[in-house]
Amino acid sequence: MRKSGGGRGTAFGSPWRRAEPHLTFFDMATTKQRRAAKRNIKRAQKAWKGMTKRQHTLAQPQGRIRKKPGSTGRGRFYRVMVRPKGEFVSFRVQDVGKKGGLERLAGRRSSGSWDTVSWLVGKNAARVTSNGQLKITGKKEKTALKQIRGPIVHVKGDIFRAHPARNVPEGEKPTAAMRRAQRKNIKKAQRARRRG
Repeated sequence: MRKSGGGRGTAFGSPWRRAEPHLTFFDMATTKQRRAAKRNIKRAQKAWKGMTKRQHTLAQPQGRIRKKPGSTGRGRFYRVMVRPKGEFVSFRVQDVGKKGGLERLAGRRSSGSWDTVSWLVGKNAARVTSNGQLKITGKKEKTALKQIRGPIVHVKGDIFRAHPARNVPEGEKPTAAMRRAQRKNIKKAQRARRRG
């Protein structure tokens, strides 16, 4: 049996443990523990490498807290989704006109073709009606959003959904509207030539 160290220390005979009770001492790890730790680290790294970016985000403690863009309704833009995001592999935001009013989110397909994924309309250039549809009030925004057909319906937060303008097949061209525009342009050119 151990002596108490003459009353100066604890039952284990160390005189300084009473002065600093917050200090704790651990034994060194055994070789078996070190091997297990290395194995666990390698296993975790392998699992991490196999995860997608989305899974990485969710694995972080702050990852579940972050809200998706547009879902809260407190942003500066209304997002009008025209085509599903899954059709595209990369994206680019383009300002239409001056900064902040209207932006176009363009997406590139795996085939290489580009198309509009969604429109970002500044909240000062649009308003939400009582039946949940988005009404574009800005003059410039109205002209740029002629590529949208049908009503712009609310989904959630600042996100709305609309249909893209119909793609006219080459066999149906020139359409009646195209012919009218051609005739108008020809007459305009003829008038200019007569004057000059």
